[in-house]
Amino acid sequence: MTHVDPEALAHHELERVYIAGTLAEAKAVEELLTGNGVDYVVQVEPYRASILFGPRNGAAFYVADSQAEFCREQLVAAGFHRGLLEE
Repeated sequence: MTHVDPEALAHHELERVYIAGTLAEAKAVEELLTGNGVDYVVQVEPYRASILFGPRNGAAFYVADSQAEFCREQLVAAGFHRGLLEE
């Protein structure tokens, strides 16, 4: 299981579970999801890191909705809180 093209998960409803603000953070999230056997889609999307700064681009991680809660639990357990997105 790994990073896949959006078409590979076209038959699933997707949920955005995390947005990484740095390349290092994105790579760590990829390792976590891959290590847990999760297929995921990554897209570059704008987000606001804070009130003081304008929008930045981050790596948004999408998974099948049936795996979203599991992925969130794994992300929290691994210490990824900042970019965690709830339903």
